[in-house]
Amino acid sequence: MTVAIAAQKPRHETHRVAFDGAVDADGHILEPPDLWESYIDPQFRDRALRIVVDENGLEELEINGERSMMSRRGTPSVLGAMGSPDLIAMQKDPERTYLRNAPYGSMHPQERIEVLDAENIDAAILYTTVGLLWEAEVLDPALAQAYTKAYNRWICEFCKDEPRLIPTAHLSLSDAAAAAKELERAVGEGAKGAYVAPFHHDGRPFGHPDNDAVFAAAQDLDVPLAIHPTFEPQWTKGTRMGTWDNVKNLRLLASVAGSDGVRHQFTTLFDYGVFDKFPTLKILVLESGGGWIGYWLDRIDAIFGHTVIGERVPLKHKPSDYFRERIWISCDPDERIIPALAARYGVERFLWASDFPHADHTPEYVHDLNELVAAFPEADRRKFIGDNSRALFKL
Repeated sequence: MTVAIAAQKPRHETHRVAFDGAVDADGHILEPPDLWESYIDPQFRDRALRIVVDENGLEELEINGERSMMSRRGTPSVLGAMGSPDLIAMQKDPERTYLRNAPYGSMHPQERIEVLDAENIDAAILYTTVGLLWEAEVLDPALAQAYTKAYNRWICEFCKDEPRLIPTAHLSLSDAAAAAKELERAVGEGAKGAYVAPFHHDGRPFGHPDNDAVFAAAQDLDVPLAIHPTFEPQWTKGTRMGTWDNVKNLRLLASVAGSDGVRHQFTTLFDYGVFDKFPTLKILVLESGGGWIGYWLDRIDAIFGHTVIGERVPLKHKPSDYFRERIWISCDPDERIIPALAARYGVERFLWASDFPHADHTPEYVHDLNELVAAFPEADRRKFIGDNSRALFKL
């Protein structure tokens, strides 16, 4: 199928990973803006996701035939703006569009390979970008499934001729049975794993038995199931900080609390005993940092093992025991606590991720990564830099 792609831009300045064998556990692509029109099932084409221009000449998403409430006023233009010093100006400039701002390596497979070569990275596990935005606004389960299937078709096709680019599927838990079938279909087309959003429109926890079909499918297919941050409905944010006038100024708080949904949903897997029901299920926690996991496991281990509260949790083992066996977590290259946590829980549990090309992560990730890897014992460096991802995704 023919989809719109960005005109070739010069390659941005790159730096080299100092250690061989690197695998980026959470990189992203920028989807062609007409992907959903081209790849969606025909009966949903008139409701396809689109990038359109508003009355001020700025781009916004059109979702289900309506203006997005959350992705408007130039939002699409900054989706690939890692390292850009002028995000606000970019977003307000009609000339700086989604396609024109797409960085080298974000929309073309061969360009991405050139970037990986320049950075001395062997492979990248790829996740969506626009797909992180729309699910917060789609209440129709059938449409959500159509959107995910369209994307999954495209990303598997995008990666099919380049084994160093690893596709993962987007699943929507709006219909768990349909999501399980879509996972099987996508894996059949080449997907090596899948991710879900950290919320459900009816408030259903991730670990709830209604999602068992997805856990069973991931276990049977032997692929990792990830939780990744996304835009979320406003009700998930609560009202602790009052009005939007307050919240919009809490930029640092947002940077550390934006992944709270992932941490919460991850923990529900223990509350519902998911790891005992699905003893070989592989769970991956993405783009939420890794340093928090030490406190988190200490706390839930203590509650589980030493309180009446813990006696009511349907687990056979301590939560940290499951973590040591079949949970993986990606960390940011600037997290200095990770070697200590790896020594405690096993280096095999930890991966690193660039988040390229998103603006909420630093473009200095290679320098930070080199410092981080050097802080590991020499025997653990190869595992952390790439072999853990190779084993998890069976590369």
